[in-house]
Amino acid sequence: MSDAAFENLALGQTASTAKTITEADILMFTAVSTDTNPVHIDAEAAKASIFGERIAHGMLSAGLISAVLGTKLPGNGTIYLAQSLRFRAPVKIGDTVTATVEITALDPAKKRATLKTLCTVGGKPVIEGEAQVQVPGRI
Repeated sequence: MSDAAFENLALGQTASTAKTITEADILMFTAVSTDTNPVHIDAEAAKASIFGERIAHGMLSAGLISAVLGTKLPGNGTIYLAQSLRFRAPVKIGDTVTATVEITALDPAKKRATLKTLCTVGGKPVIEGEAQVQVPGRI
């Protein structure tokens, strides 16, 4: 885990994390979020959906963006202020999701950063968006 300091940030910096989505991840996310949409947990219902099979919750994959922001870039101490998300494709059990963030704007007066956010599976976008975060200064 890296400690965030606004003064260490630069435009264009990037960081990523990756996770393979498992059955257990989906069941645990269902329990925590209380999102029991059958497309996530019922194979028969999901088979009749536009996806033809069970898919992971979109917010499960989006949570990986939070992991990058809070542990890598900017890092420990970062406060999430806003996030836009555009869901481009489903994530299935066994898919490896890679979440990547890139600093696109810095506001030194407010110690805030804007970051492009992207989740991919096999190099193809599944979620695109933008985050705004508050970053601690050096102590």
